[in-house]
Order: sequence, then C-alpha cells, then structure tokens
Amino acid sequence: MPRFFNPKVTARPSSKFSHGVVHSARARRLVMSGQVGVLADGTILPTLEEQMEAAWDNLTAVLEEAGMSITDIIKITAFATVPGSVELFRAVRDRRLMGHRPASTYLEVTGLARPDFLFEIEGEAVCEDADMIADEWTGTRLGSFAGNIRS
Repeated sequence: MPRFFNPKVTARPSSKFSHGVVHSARARRLVMSGQVGVLADGTILPTLEEQMEAAWDNLTAVLEEAGMSITDIIKITAFATVPGSVELFRAVRDRRLMGHRPASTYLEVTGLARPDFLFEIEGEAVCEDADMIADEWTGTRLGSFAGNIRS
C-alpha cells in the first residue's frame, strides 16, 4: 500500500498534496498520458474550469478502464496556460480527489499541443494486486479497447 508523507525538515505542503509517496514493487502501475478538456465527440470546452473538469473526467476514465480508482493515484502533474490559475486548479483537484493527497505538481506554461487547450493533467497510479500482474491484465482487458490504442 502506498505511504504518503511529508518530511519534517521541509516546509509543509502549501495545499492538499504529499511531498513523497513510497510504494512496494508488488503492484500494477498505470502511467496516464496527459488528458485535456476534450469531450468524447471531440468538442473542446471553452473555459479553463470546464476544461479542468473534462480533463479530470478523462483521467478518471483511464483509471476506471485499468480497474483503478482515484485513491490509486500516486502522482499528478497539471499544466495550465492561464496565468494565476493555481487556486482554481487546487479547488477542482481537491474536490475530485475527495481527500486523497497524492504527490502533485502544477505548472503554468505558454502553450499546450493546440492553442485552444487551456489545461492538461497527467498522472501515475499503482494498485496492489498480487494475483494479477500487468501482463495478465493486459491480455484479458486489451481486447476491449485495443482498437483505440494509438502511440
């Protein structure tokens, strides 16, 4: 099980996240590509807050497809193109994580893959599942979404 911690010799976190996460190697690991505020039909939402919500929905969908949940997230990295958006990010993150406090990084950048993308979030999750190694999971689940995999 992951152990979330904050060293006593560093400053306390400035919001609801952990400075470090330690996890054993006996787990499935999910690395999630950056998710943006695009709906399944390709619609790009117009506001930063709407894009944040949709990106979190997309990240959650990746977790669920892997048989994981929000509490399996150990690290998130968020990118916003709207300066001064950290408080909005924290409010959305804290609500979506429901008290879970993974390691978290927030960056303000000048641009993302498309000019109309205002927000992107990527993450990493681990799930202790000694009876199911990644190869077994991939072999049984891959058929349900193999046609959607793109590099």
